[in-house]
Formats: sequence, structure tokens, C-alpha cells
Amino acid sequence: MSGAGELDEPLQVGVVGAGAFGRNHLRVYKELQAAGQAVELAAVVDADAAIAAEAGATFAVPWFTSLAECLAAVRLDAASVCVPTVHHADAAVALLAADVDVLVEKPIAASLAEADRILAVAREYGRIVQVGHLERFNPAVSAARKHLNRPMFFESHRLSIFTARSLDVDVVLDLMIHDLDIVLSLVNSPVHEVRAVGLPVLSSKVDIANIRLEFENGCIANFTASRVSTERVRKLRFFQPHQYLSLDFARQDLLMIDVSGAAGMTDEQLAAMASMTGADQHPSEGLSMRKIKIEAGEPLRLELEAFLGAVRDRSTPVVSGEDGRRALALALEIHAAMASHALRAGL
Repeated sequence: MSGAGELDEPLQVGVVGAGAFGRNHLRVYKELQAAGQAVELAAVVDADAAIAAEAGATFAVPWFTSLAECLAAVRLDAASVCVPTVHHADAAVALLAADVDVLVEKPIAASLAEADRILAVAREYGRIVQVGHLERFNPAVSAARKHLNRPMFFESHRLSIFTARSLDVDVVLDLMIHDLDIVLSLVNSPVHEVRAVGLPVLSSKVDIANIRLEFENGCIANFTASRVSTERVRKLRFFQPHQYLSLDFARQDLLMIDVSGAAGMTDEQLAAMASMTGADQHPSEGLSMRKIKIEAGEPLRLELEAFLGAVRDRSTPVVSGEDGRRALALALEIHAAMASHALRAGL
């Protein structure tokens, strides 16, 4: 495929890697196809024949155990790369060189050299690369972006119960990178300083980490990520002049508090406002609290629809390959800071 297909011709898509992430991609592509969108799930690839065959049967799609075999047998316009991170570059490059646009799950690659290789091949063949930073498509994030006004402090918590999934990378590349990408896109300023501490707990890699970033524009961001928690928490809070916003990724909620909006209101008015917002108690005088109306949606579906739109329009994706590289570069800088701290602490 040298460009976007005809508008009435379904895009032929494949999924490389049929593990937990890959199965979700397969499911959503199939749902989009069933809903009448111009897309057709054409292939699934997994090195494990049993997994590939099961996915092929479940989603009624041809299956292959190698990408080369797939590309020789099936025409693809676009594909999701959902293999382990260490294989992202090889799979993405093979697809791009075959004139296939790709969505690469996060992180874009295991190293900056591999990320640069992906981007170079994409430029050479004129292909699109989108990176699977799923939370960019969370409706609460989209709503928060509309209310940005020079944010100066972020507090991020992403906690998860331990599983054997994604143990090929540490918690920074597994979980925290979602929030790094979001904050980088919201602050839009170079990072000035990184302070980091991380510890392995149940795996051989860092399972819990705390990071402090200072940006050149003076903004501060604190991140905590854990994959050994007893609960699931996915929240981001940020402060900007006279305003505080609290975002819950899982609930797709956005709460906004204006510092001066309620000044002079009576207790009765404050109580009525609290009732309308669903708050447990009314805010103090001088604080105006409200929930922002959000149209709920599945982030993965929104992400894949955006990817397919970029493929058709030949437009820059919402999360470009360069965005993915920037998030990876910061994550690797955090790795270096964690290693330096561990050395100082004698860990």
C-alpha cells in the first residue's frame, strides 16, 4: 500500500502479538468491523502456534507464527505491534519496510537507538507510526486538556496489583510511562532536573518508584508508580493559577476546584453546590467545586479509531513516534537517576 486506500475500501489490519494487549486490539478491530467501519481484521501473528491458532479461531482471522509468513500471504495496510518491548523494533521495522503503517504499543522500543531505527525506516518509506500511550485517549484527559492554564504542579499516582505481565520491563516503562507522556504533553517544556528512587520488590526489576521532575518553565511534577500495591489507583492531580484539577483515569472523572469562584456565597449556596457535584461535603468559602461533564468511552477504541483515521488521512497521529521517543528518553533518564541513587544509598 503506497498511500491510504480508497475511502470506501476497508483498511486491512493485522495484530502482531496475541497476548493480553494483542487480544484487546483484536477484539476492538473486530468490533469496529462489525459496527460497519471501513476496517477489516486480516491477520494475527504470534510466535507461539497454540496462541496464534486460538486467537485465529476466536476472532475468525488467518493466523501465522511469523511476520514474514504473514506478509507473504496477506496484504496489510496497518498493524498493531503488541509483542514484548524487546521485539518492538524488529516487528515495526519489518512492517514499515513492507509499506504497512504501525501502531506500536508503549514504550516505543527498548532503547533510543531502536526507537530511532523505527523512526528512520518510517521516514524512508513514508509510513505512519503511532505509539500506544493509551491514556492520551482517556476522555478525562481530553476534558482536562481543554482547561489548561499554565499548570505548575502535578501529582501522579499509578498503583497496580502484582501480576506476571510485562516483567520484561520495570515499573517505569510498564506503568509510569503513561503519566510521563501525559505530563510532557501538558507542560510542553523541557525537563530541567530529574530525581528518582526505585526498588525491586517481587521481580528482578524496579517494581516501585518515586520521581520528581522540574521543568525549565518552573513546573514541578511528582510521580509514584507501583506494581506491588494492594489496590489499583490511577490518578493525576494538577494545580494552576487559582485552580486545582483532579483526574481519575479508571472512573473517567474530572473534578475542578476554583479558588476564588465561591467567595461570598452563603453556606446554603455552598451546600447546594456540593449536592450538585456529588461532593461528600461542601467546599470551604472561596472554593468553587464542580465535576466536568465527560462523555465516557473506551480509550483503546478511541486510540485505534484515531490510528485508522491517521492512516486514511496520512496525518500526524495524536501520539506520534516522536512523542513516544520523547517519553522513552525521559524514562531512560529516570533509570539513570534511579541507578545513581541506588549507588549512593548502597542498595
